[in-house]
Amino acid sequence: MWLKCFISNHVNMKLLKTCVILLLVYMLLFTLRNMDLLQIHFEENSIIFLKKVTSAPSTSPASAPYMPDNFCTIKPLSSAEAEEERLILDSIAWPETPPLPAPFSLNQTSNAAHSTFIILPGGVGDERHVGDQLEVIIQMYNFQGNPKKSGGDAIVARLHNRALEAGVAGRVVDLLNGSYSAVFSLLWEGSAQVEVTLVHSSEAVTVLRRLNRDHPDRVRFQSVFRSGSISESTICNVCLRQTSQPQCNYTDLHTGDPWFCYKPKNLSCDARFNHMKTGYNSVLKTEELKLFQRNVNLKVFIPASGPASVTVLPRRKGQPAVNQDSGKSGLSGYYYQGLWQSLGGFNVHQFNNNSAISQCLKGKVVHMYGDSTIRQWFEYLDASLPEAKAVNLNSPKPAGPYMIWENTNKIMINAEFMRIKTLPLQAKFLAELDKYTYLIKAFSNKEGAAG
Repeated sequence: MWLKCFISNHVNMKLLKTCVILLLVYMLLFTLRNMDLLQIHFEENSIIFLKKVTSAPSTSPASAPYMPDNFCTIKPLSSAEAEEERLILDSIAWPETPPLPAPFSLNQTSNAAHSTFIILPGGVGDERHVGDQLEVIIQMYNFQGNPKKSGGDAIVARLHNRALEAGVAGRVVDLLNGSYSAVFSLLWEGSAQVEVTLVHSSEAVTVLRRLNRDHPDRVRFQSVFRSGSISESTICNVCLRQTSQPQCNYTDLHTGDPWFCYKPKNLSCDARFNHMKTGYNSVLKTEELKLFQRNVNLKVFIPASGPASVTVLPRRKGQPAVNQDSGKSGLSGYYYQGLWQSLGGFNVHQFNNNSAISQCLKGKVVHMYGDSTIRQWFEYLDASLPEAKAVNLNSPKPAGPYMIWENTNKIMINAEFMRIKTLPLQAKFLAELDKYTYLIKAFSNKEGAAG
């Protein structure tokens, strides 16, 4: 409209002023929409929430060497967040692992076939009773049959009885000298078989640490940007390597979860249309691949040196029951006869038939959110409520939402899968962004949620 004003030979002054104002507003909006640089200074511990804007390009040339320490810098943490991070890191703390031998030789790495475990003697007469502790010592050897001198192997241990459908996890302790102890609580009468598995060698753990430190972007994601007939694709991730190309910041305003995409050359950050996983970057070196071989050094059973099972007798008279906080195993529970048995005073209700499930859910509305695991629970409940009917919501598969209604007991179950999973969503299919959200946001939008 303003262009016509300027080319008209018969325009009055009032209309001309209006056109000039519209022209200035248009230029301002155009400038704001296409800004490529935005620098905002925040105090320490603040969160940068800049949705759909671009960050300043790096001053380094595109061919600058990669700096792992500066690659993935997350926002400063508040004191509460820092304490939470410390507790999480302490809970998963892992011993230092040795560097790979140079030159690399698989023969010097941990080998399950040469390693062994032995059950330590028990009490009087080597009798074992329910409530006792069973301790196992594991000694790691390399492929040449020489004992390892350092720790860091990823080892899991369990005690089980297939006939009783019973099983309990053991607490594995790294003794930092190539040997490990595994402690179990004896919780049922009869046979108890020890099983020890080498999940990863200490050398493989060294490699995995390097990958997590230097290649957090080894899963590849991309988004399509579209405006009219113009379409561009760029790489996206939780953090991106600094290049001369600006980045679009899509940090979630509600959760603070970071997400970035390289800005397309000819489109704005607002033009982002979808998200998908495109594959994995090959970051393992040739010799490192040898550390991840099934049936060789990846999830391989370690044989016993001597008996691998014990016979457990009834609890001694006056012996206290196993408690979650007692002993060295730190158990929360175990399986017996195919059912989970909780320890530490927690009462777990068992619903063994359809009637019990119906009575529990009577008059309730159940919201189920998650992935394929929650889908299985939804399908199980659907099959366990014979009178329940599916409500057709014309929902796309596999995301949902889905609904079933059982009229007799007034039970409603709503379920959504994938839709409440968001970035980084590892989906091979194209995901339309407006159909996905974070779980915490889905909860906060429900009636009765704490917010």
